[in-house]
Amino acid sequence: MQGSILAMASIISRIIGLVYRIPLTAIIGNKGNDYYGCAFEIYNILLIISSYSLPLAVSKLVSADMSLGRKKNVYRILKCALIFGLVSGTIAALILFFGAEFITGTIMKTPYSIFAVKVLVPTLIVVAVLGVMRGFFQGLGTMMPSAVSQILEQIANAIVSVWAAYVLYNYGTKVGAVLGNTENYAAAYGAAGGTLGTGTGAVVGLLFASFVLVAYLSVFKRQMKRERRAKVDSYSYIFKILFITIIPVLMSTTIYNCNAILDQAIFKNIANLQGYSANDISEWNGIYTGKYKTLINVPISIASALAASSVPALTAAYTNGKKEAVRSQINTAIRFIMVVAFPCAVGMGVLASPILQLLFRDSSELAASMLQLGAVSIVFFSLSTLSNGLLQGINRMREPVKNALIALVLHIGLLVVLMYVFKLNIYAVVYANAFFGLLMCVLNAHSVKKYSGYRQEIRRTFVIPGISALIMGVAVYLSYQLALYLFRVNAIATVFSIFIGVIVYAVVLLLLKGLTEEEILKFSERCCTCKAGKKNASAAINCKTNLPA
Repeated sequence: MQGSILAMASIISRIIGLVYRIPLTAIIGNKGNDYYGCAFEIYNILLIISSYSLPLAVSKLVSADMSLGRKKNVYRILKCALIFGLVSGTIAALILFFGAEFITGTIMKTPYSIFAVKVLVPTLIVVAVLGVMRGFFQGLGTMMPSAVSQILEQIANAIVSVWAAYVLYNYGTKVGAVLGNTENYAAAYGAAGGTLGTGTGAVVGLLFASFVLVAYLSVFKRQMKRERRAKVDSYSYIFKILFITIIPVLMSTTIYNCNAILDQAIFKNIANLQGYSANDISEWNGIYTGKYKTLINVPISIASALAASSVPALTAAYTNGKKEAVRSQINTAIRFIMVVAFPCAVGMGVLASPILQLLFRDSSELAASMLQLGAVSIVFFSLSTLSNGLLQGINRMREPVKNALIALVLHIGLLVVLMYVFKLNIYAVVYANAFFGLLMCVLNAHSVKKYSGYRQEIRRTFVIPGISALIMGVAVYLSYQLALYLFRVNAIATVFSIFIGVIVYAVVLLLLKGLTEEEILKFSERCCTCKAGKKNASAAINCKTNLPA
């Protein structure tokens, strides 16, 4: 249920993100998308190092102590984590501010992205503190504050990004006219406007999370006073445990996510050596980061949300030695994500060009081919992202690190070969990225089986959703062609075929018994009070006592 809440929030946020990227791309163009994407990859890697692992680590520690009834210790964990986040975010912000010129110009070969990078500097501090608050609520077992703050953050981001990009693009045009380089400066300033929205959204999310936290702490402190003879750890010990918990998560997420910035650096440097023009390189990378990655990240965000929400429940079950509950949780999470990932991948591949035309007015063969070839990575990254969280939930923190390191080395090797030997330019990045996701799936699946005793069920988890998605793909293609022939409008044909695809997939999935009635109810169960309330009202009330209002 909590996974569904966070997943829905992630879907809504991604849809908002997708919607605002349409006018943003129209304003700043593919070149601006290149600068915007480059700035974000630099920002993301520092965000990962400084604070990306904080929500997961905090939720894990809070969940473990809450399952043992140690509320006073939970409060200490919150205070230590807030200090940790503030310090780590500030250090990362200083590194980004003073190192921006070297990173953008020398390493990334994209010097004009420096304006967008500098705008993102204070956001590192805000997001670090916000991440601690979200992790605290997730550890308590509720995703609602995280979900709402995430949506509010994205709404503010969307509004400010488009407005600021428009204003700064026009300003950059004037600056470029004076300096004799209108195109680059206009795109660079426009990209900076886009990143300004990110910082504004983070501030809005922080304000909401702070309001909820302050309101809830008054209740939480009263509960703490009723706690008798509870063992409370020292602040130095909590900092130590927090650090020990963060390091493995930090290493796995850094290695797992640094392939994106390495892809850009390797691609741009090799393409430059191969004699491609700066405009061609910027155009290709702008399509890859601004359109291809934006689209495939929408369904992958569901896996990220489910992974984050699975960790507290898994940790609690694992801490209490409930092996069957651990295996059941793993099975439910994997089944859920595969039911979603397969149709998304097939639909994205079949409707690649229509979707790009509908959203970005891009009918180019390059963009459509990238999306068709890379759609399969939706399945790979959904499963690998989820399995990372599952391994961390059962206290196997080093496994994702080891697996990500192996996958990263092989990924880089394949990328270099595809660039140098086969000269596939931007397609090499698409292939290598999908290969990385596939390797992570295989390696993580082996680790999950080894350490949890979970034996993966194949037929109903992979085969039936895969067959259902393929049948759906045929229906989507035929319905699109029919609607396009009848109405001659791409937007109508695309929306109609997506609607047909949803119906066909659901019907075929049920006919092939890919989901049982019990599983459908489990996926759609809205809150734990539903069943409790039927038996007695007091049970329903008790069910909510430990959750924020």
